[in-house]
Amino acid sequence: MAVQRLHVEKRFSEVAISGHLVHLAGQLAGDTSVGIQSQTEQTLALIDQLLAEAGTDKHHIMSVMIFLKDIEQDYTAMNAVWDAWCADTQAPPRTCVEAKLYSPDVLVEMTVVAVKP
Repeated sequence: MAVQRLHVEKRFSEVAISGHLVHLAGQLAGDTSVGIQSQTEQTLALIDQLLAEAGTDKHHIMSVMIFLKDIEQDYTAMNAVWDAWCADTQAPPRTCVEAKLYSPDVLVEMTVVAVKP
């Protein structure tokens, strides 16, 4: 089965599509100088955008992997934004872990697997 890639760069692609499966690379905020709530909002908005480009949306997410720089400090605030984002759909399966991210100012990163309707 063929693989279509979107936003291809030298090191990675933001999106890979094969059949009805859509995989997003780790997504993070464009402005990482702000706090966890704003970074989470930006990340989820980017996920919405990339899923739309792939022909799907958050209602068709199969799983999300959430990486937090400081789970003890940021889990509650991130969840408040997440819960608002999921308010109009059934919350997808997810895993949330603490991780040392690639830059000290990155507080959250998310990877997504979805299907195309």
